[in-house]
Amino acid sequence: MADGKMNIQEYFGRISYNKLHKDADLQTLTAIFQHHIQTIPFENLSMHCGEAIELDLQATYNKIVRKKRGGWCLETTHLLFWALQELGYDVCILGANSYKPAEKGYTAEINHILLKVVIKGESYIVDAGFGGAYQMWQPLMLISGKDQPQVPGIFHFMEDDGTWYFEKVKRKHYIPEHSKNDFPHTPGNIRKLYRFTLEPRHIDDFQELNAYLQVSPDNILRKKSICSLQTTYGVLALVGWTLTEMKYNYTEDMDLVNITTLTDEEVEKTLKDKFNIVLENKLVPVNVRGLPPNLVDKI
Repeated sequence: MADGKMNIQEYFGRISYNKLHKDADLQTLTAIFQHHIQTIPFENLSMHCGEAIELDLQATYNKIVRKKRGGWCLETTHLLFWALQELGYDVCILGANSYKPAEKGYTAEINHILLKVVIKGESYIVDAGFGGAYQMWQPLMLISGKDQPQVPGIFHFMEDDGTWYFEKVKRKHYIPEHSKNDFPHTPGNIRKLYRFTLEPRHIDDFQELNAYLQVSPDNILRKKSICSLQTTYGVLALVGWTLTEMKYNYTEDMDLVNITTLTDEEVEKTLKDKFNIVLENKLVPVNVRGLPPNLVDKI
């Protein structure tokens, strides 16, 4: 079965989507997308348990659908691209440069993948692999300057001379065990996420990036073992031994954040209980000091 053909019904089973598929419309796209992000974690655990990550559709399918794992952006969004193509959507791959807050700038090289879906002449952006608190929950209209409120917050695009900029308005965070002074988020705080152009890409354009990210010591994915999953009420993130549970809009314009530190044994149990992940190899949790342990806000 491991090398058996990819099957859309098997994918539907993996994401717990059991409605009859009729049209390649916005309603169906939204439903499939939400099932996808609420069942397939954004995770980079392979590189922290000695597994190579192949940027190959069959390998990605076997990992996520058959082994019930998650993946990073190159894997989860590539799988969604395949599924949408199978369902008859007009979909293409785009590449993005993510924003690095510490350096107050965008990466020089493309390091993120997203999808553009065209339905009845309208373009939408769909991104299943940003993870954490900046993951969109619904397709976003590709329109410049328009606020698009969703449960996670307000998203918007700005276009300038063919380059699109993607941003989110942050909410305040309420962390029960911390004083409010420890978390200086203010309403209306804009977080830049990434920039992109509408030049269509092929998955092979990301092969070099996929290889580089697995070996580069400077890259945050090497410095932290990450597993995050969107829930019906917010987001869960396990970074190293730190489990963060966020509930969106707990009170007006404020998200509730609970942070727990786990033991090695609890890490394995939490992956199984909360993320439905059972690893074949031993995970070595990593969370390099000097970076915030609560990465729900950073991945």
